[in-house]
Amino acid sequence: MLLEKAPPRARERTAASRRGSLLPYGLLLPAAALLGLVLGYPLVRLVVISLQEYGLRSLFTGKTGFAGWDNYAAVLGDPQLLPVLARSVGFCAALVAGTLVIGSGVALLLRRLGRGMRTAVTLCLIAAWALPNVASTLVWQWLFQPGYGVVNWLLTRLGFSDLTQHDWTTTPASAFTLVWLLVVWQSVPFVALTLHAGLSQIPRSYYEAAALDGAGPWRVHRTITLPFLQPILGLVTILSVIWDFTVFNQIWILTQGGPGGGTTTLGIWTFTRAFSRNDFGQGAAIAVVSVVLLVGLTAVYVRRLVRAGEDL
Repeated sequence: MLLEKAPPRARERTAASRRGSLLPYGLLLPAAALLGLVLGYPLVRLVVISLQEYGLRSLFTGKTGFAGWDNYAAVLGDPQLLPVLARSVGFCAALVAGTLVIGSGVALLLRRLGRGMRTAVTLCLIAAWALPNVASTLVWQWLFQPGYGVVNWLLTRLGFSDLTQHDWTTTPASAFTLVWLLVVWQSVPFVALTLHAGLSQIPRSYYEAAALDGAGPWRVHRTITLPFLQPILGLVTILSVIWDFTVFNQIWILTQGGPGGGTTTLGIWTFTRAFSRNDFGQGAAIAVVSVVLLVGLTAVYVRRLVRAGEDL
């Protein structure tokens, strides 16, 4: 009623403001629809399978029975759950920490290099990051192969006893170390280049003022560099948690969850339960539990990140 009594120009401005407020949602709609199609349907299908008696017979006949919460009860009551969960969380934390520390160091190194050397290092990082993880994992497997692996040969030549026939996957500790080195090597380029881009946006005047005040390198890093990089560090940390919590290809190709299940994470456990035991319902239930845990961890970190941004 009030809008009808308003002058024509006021009504036009109100309509324009409404269109302007709806424009961002309209621009985001195609991407949201695509994500809903690509991610939403598989997730819904996963939840549906987790509530069914879905075995090998169901795979061929297409007929499934309703299991309700039986699959979740079997998974949550399985004695393997706690060891696998602790192993997954610990391995994810080690991967994220290693990636952030090494990636931050490489980013700081790039800032100090000359243009030519910085370009060469950047190209090497991009090449390492762009290599498919399956291909790089196979190369990594060959490097550490007993008998003719380059790493074993090099360590033997350097005097670290005779490691020619040493198998790095015979113990859980060495197997996890092997996978850790590979995943960190694959993840560092993205973190390093992202943080380097953030470092390039910090005004030089801040560092010049700190140098005039007599601040040391650590104090400059703590009071200038880290506050400016905090949003970017939060972003790469969240992405690293998501990627590292769901690592599968590297572990499966190198160790297949061995030795003795010592490198079995939630992803490996899901795969073996679904395809080795042909119990797709319980495999889907494990996958749903993994998604819930990952969403919970990410939500907690995002909340802390938002609160830290509001306090700045």
